[in-house]
Amino acid sequence: MTVRTVNPYSGKKLAEFEEDSPEQIRVKFNSVSEAQKDWGKDLDERINYMKKSLKPSLERNLEELAKLMSSEMGKSVTQSRAEIKKTITLIDYAVENARKFLEEEPVRTEADRSYVRFEPLGTVFLIMPWNYPLWQAMRAAIPAMTAGNGIVLKHASIVTGTARKIEEIAGTELFRTIVAKGSSALDAIKYSDGVSFTGSTGAGSQIAQEAGKNLKKAVLELGGSDPFIVLKSADIEKTAKNAAFGRLQNNGQSCIASKRFLIHEDVFDQFYDAMHEEFSRVKVGDQLSDSTFLGPLSSAEQAETVRKQIRELSAIGKVDEIGKHDGAIVPPTLALIREKYTEEVFGPVAILKKFKTEDECIRIANETPFGLGSSIWGDPEEAAKLIPGIKAGMVFVNHIVASDPRLPFGGVKKSGYGRELSRYGMLEFTNVKTVWSQKNP
Repeated sequence: MTVRTVNPYSGKKLAEFEEDSPEQIRVKFNSVSEAQKDWGKDLDERINYMKKSLKPSLERNLEELAKLMSSEMGKSVTQSRAEIKKTITLIDYAVENARKFLEEEPVRTEADRSYVRFEPLGTVFLIMPWNYPLWQAMRAAIPAMTAGNGIVLKHASIVTGTARKIEEIAGTELFRTIVAKGSSALDAIKYSDGVSFTGSTGAGSQIAQEAGKNLKKAVLELGGSDPFIVLKSADIEKTAKNAAFGRLQNNGQSCIASKRFLIHEDVFDQFYDAMHEEFSRVKVGDQLSDSTFLGPLSSAEQAETVRKQIRELSAIGKVDEIGKHDGAIVPPTLALIREKYTEEVFGPVAILKKFKTEDECIRIANETPFGLGSSIWGDPEEAAKLIPGIKAGMVFVNHIVASDPRLPFGGVKKSGYGRELSRYGMLEFTNVKTVWSQKNP
């Protein structure tokens, strides 16, 4: 079968790609597994590759890759450039910390020597989404490769051109891509030694089942609809600016985007007006223009899904659309709701709700099946009292939720399990091997 990529702003076809057959998929996994046998033995070689091959290749291809990413999935080209630059910082972080993270850990026991080794599992299968087509793939790939694993990437079909470009930039037998859909991708899990998935909770559940059936290690980074909490003590003007950026960056299509805004009733009107003003200033249009901040959603189908959700929100509250719908473009939208709404809205729609007390705030914050990244805005000491009660993998105070190479990234509940980034992420796809050695039995 053929996979077609389309510019969601113009609707024009970009390219067509043939899906890999089951045999082609098996061969690619085998070739990566063979190459990994030597790769996993030499940390110096891996560090040298990251520093002298992968990083310069990304830098050389930055502009071409940025335009390709934006053309395929609709984000502003300025944000695509920033995504590539962030990936380069991850390479720097991995190079700087690889030896420290992977060194043997001595443990004092009755043995003459006992320690823990961290050895690569083998080949890691990445099943990745379209919303951050480089960062999502590489934040899993770079730590796993640095730890000594090989990579096979199955990207979302709408960014197949980007996936092929990433493989070209990687320039190594340790990193291959496959073009596959549905059952073919699930079936390929059996060839891997571990699987990392970023995407919807429903698809993540299927992948977890298949990984479990084949006894493969899995890391799942799934949806998020966590709270952006505005305390009475917040600086409303600065908080509203961050709220607008957090909701609208990447066209609102991010698992960690600010989505549900819980505002203390004493400052609600002030915050609403400030956020409305920030939304009104956003430049909407062609994603390939440097002046655009909010481009089209990833597809006409995704835009229709968000429009359906806006209609649902209208039935339980007041909706204010700041601009016009046009093709795959959904304008910045504010929705003040009276009832609970638990769906994740993957688009530029901010859901707002009032609270009176800390207990009510925590209750509303947790009335979601997700638990990825929350943020609290206001006095840090006041915010600290709320942190233990929030069920999430990450909590940021006076900062939008973000992925940082230095910190573990991941969630709880239906937002998945396992961690990416930091030392924890680098060790996810390693065999934590215990060694006990003594001279005499």
